[in-house]
Amino acid sequence: MLFNSLAFAVFLPAVLIPYWALRRRSLRSQNALLLVASYLFYGWWDWRFLSLIIVSSLVDFLVGRGLASTEHKVAQKKLLTVSIATNLGILGFFKYFDFFITSAADLLTAFGLSANARTLGVILPVGISFYTFQTLSYTIDIYRGKLRPTKDPVAFFAFVSFFPQLVAGPIERASNLLPQFSKTRSLTLDEAKDGVRQGVWGLFKKIVIADNLAPHVDAIFSAETHTDGLTLVIGAFFFAIQIFCDFSGYSDVAIGTARLFGFTLMRNFANPYFSRDIAEFWRRWHISLSTWFRDYVYIPLGGSRAGRSAHIFNLMVTFAVSGLWHGANWTFLVWGVLNALYYIPFMLLNRHRHNLDTIAEGRILPSASEVISVAVTFSMTLVAWVFFRADSLSQAFSYLYGIVSTPWVSGAITQTYAWPLALCGVLFIVEWFQRMQPHGFQMNGWPVALRWVAYCAVITIMIGVGKSGHQPFIYFQF
Repeated sequence: MLFNSLAFAVFLPAVLIPYWALRRRSLRSQNALLLVASYLFYGWWDWRFLSLIIVSSLVDFLVGRGLASTEHKVAQKKLLTVSIATNLGILGFFKYFDFFITSAADLLTAFGLSANARTLGVILPVGISFYTFQTLSYTIDIYRGKLRPTKDPVAFFAFVSFFPQLVAGPIERASNLLPQFSKTRSLTLDEAKDGVRQGVWGLFKKIVIADNLAPHVDAIFSAETHTDGLTLVIGAFFFAIQIFCDFSGYSDVAIGTARLFGFTLMRNFANPYFSRDIAEFWRRWHISLSTWFRDYVYIPLGGSRAGRSAHIFNLMVTFAVSGLWHGANWTFLVWGVLNALYYIPFMLLNRHRHNLDTIAEGRILPSASEVISVAVTFSMTLVAWVFFRADSLSQAFSYLYGIVSTPWVSGAITQTYAWPLALCGVLFIVEWFQRMQPHGFQMNGWPVALRWVAYCAVITIMIGVGKSGHQPFIYFQF
């Protein structure tokens, strides 16, 4: 079920109304309703894959109970191994089986050996990368002694499958989200209003900006060998904005929807395209995934505690795994490694935690040096996004070569891309002036008249130019 569909517009109030009606009855009944609703939400896509969520939830619930029942480290390690092997085994089979088979066949062919690759055509279950990592945080944190296991299976199963963020995050830690299923929840009018505003802003970014840019991105990337350099740059720029609006739009809807049910989810994006260096970008882009890899991959490898060579190795592995997490394609691995190469110089110069504040904090406009830093960082991310968007490494290199080797013809570009460029301009203006707020439609303190002008303008634009084809969110494929 898509957030940008009529089905969800009916589904949400149909769940929300009885949910709050059950508040006077019991917390467990509310959790049970959320569990049923979440399974319906996910099963709307393909009910067969509900079995994967149930198996993952059951294994980790039992492992959590087992970890609490023994203090023997050997037994605890075995239990944790069961959890990790089950979850990563399921993820690995559905996401990477065909990829490794074809890659092995290509490698054998490169050495002059015949290889008959037989793939299974495995269907990738929607959201498997997200809920797998979410439930893994539960068993790992129990093993580390940072979390006590729950005795309530309904609360735990609802935590794993919580529908607002089930399919594309944020990837919530068990230590943050699970306790919220065990305490009485409430909702004030102001919280409800802000939840709706954030959800509307997320839908605006998705159906007005991302979905209007998508056709241009597809057209440019599909004809990169016959396109001039300037158009190729515009294509990369449009994709950068498309993926941001698509993914952060989903996160905004998820966070806003969860707030309507009395839950608080972590922020997943914090104006990443205003970052002044690549380290700041990764503190602001897909925050829930970046921090997950930091805490469960980078630090266990040794983090920065080891020598310089080991530190570089740990960073490379973390970024490479993060790249492959996004998809079974060498393009994603190169994207991850390229970001590691961007990051390492800042680490070596000890400047990776230099920009911890918000750009131009307390000022209307940035300084000249800040503008240059943002422009350089954004340009670096554009190069990386080409690999992320390309279907193959050869297409990515062809695309980048076309940018520097073909003439930059500006003829009809202004007229052809005037409207999508205007949409990008609107996004940057809103993001800039709202950069100190948790989301772009946060308007506490605004005059009432100005707020209603903004409401009417956004709704009118959504109705007038928003795409109604119910385009899936990009990150559904991950």
